[in-house]
Amino acid sequence: MDKKYELTKETLQIGSITLHRIKALITFSNVEAGDLGGWVESENNLDQSGEAWVSGEAWVDGEARVDGEAWVTGKARVTGKAQVSGEAWVDGEARVDGEARVTGKARVTGEAQVSGEAWVSGEAWVDGEARVDGEARVTGKARVTG
Repeated sequence: MDKKYELTKETLQIGSITLHRIKALITFSNVEAGDLGGWVESENNLDQSGEAWVSGEAWVDGEARVDGEAWVTGKARVTGKAQVSGEAWVDGEARVDGEARVTGKARVTGEAQVSGEAWVSGEAWVDGEARVDGEARVTGKARVTG
């Protein structure tokens, strides 16, 4: 399988973590070959297949993973063992961490935080300064704001 992106030599140090800017090697989705993306700690954070992408100043680190057609953009952070998959969208200054899952067509935007073992799935939307944590489930077309 050909790689869809590579880690560039441009790095960002966050505490003891070194993040690498990504660069698209092929054209897919709304990404053109040569486009610079966001930041990942390693290739384990972003699937080399599918349409998933990290853009802007967003970053993914630790054991966190973005795959499928999911996007992490803006200044969003996906950390810990969190998973963003399906057609999910995480943007703004949103945070997804712990063992949280954002999947399906779910969106986490604004300054929202999804953490712990929480799941946001289906077409659910978490935005504003909302917090979803613990073992909470936000599913279907539910919307959590605040």
